[in-house]
Amino acid sequence: MNKQQKNKALFLDRDGVVNVDHGYVYQSDKFEFIDGVFSTCKTFYDAGYKIIIVTNQSGIGRGYYSEADFLALTQWMKDQFSAHSIEVTDVYFCPHHPKKAHPEYLKECSCRKPAPGMLLQGIEDHHIDPACSIMVGDKLSDMQAAKKAGITTRVLVRSGQSFDENAKQEADLIIDSISSLSALLNT
Repeated sequence: MNKQQKNKALFLDRDGVVNVDHGYVYQSDKFEFIDGVFSTCKTFYDAGYKIIIVTNQSGIGRGYYSEADFLALTQWMKDQFSAHSIEVTDVYFCPHHPKKAHPEYLKECSCRKPAPGMLLQGIEDHHIDPACSIMVGDKLSDMQAAKKAGITTRVLVRSGQSFDENAKQEADLIIDSISSLSALLNT
């Protein structure tokens, strides 16, 4: 039996990594891309990485916006990537919250980061080798989820978040801007 070649992926948190985190963004006119996100993703895409976005979206569970609102914004966001010749392979989201959500979303789940569920689903769905993949996030929970999913390169980006020593200790690399990420391909 022929063993299928595994893919490598650039996993990205959304708010604070792909776009400026203005808090519960669900409309395209409020969605502000982080400088350098397209050029960086294009570099990785051209190098054979799948681009996969994994995002906690408790705003859905809290009733601030609907899943339909989120999916409409996601399609618009993917179209912006396409306009830069980048295919976003997939977008996974978690609408749940363990304490602050409407009843149907109020739960402890395996998808909300720091749980690894969204990453594991992406790994399974797209035949990803986590040892050859990268997770970029702006919070401790992103690093913890990546570690639990077996992703060996975990990058913490300073996109307006301040993080403590725990977050720094879980990251393999800390960068000021996503634009600095392309240097990883040259190492």
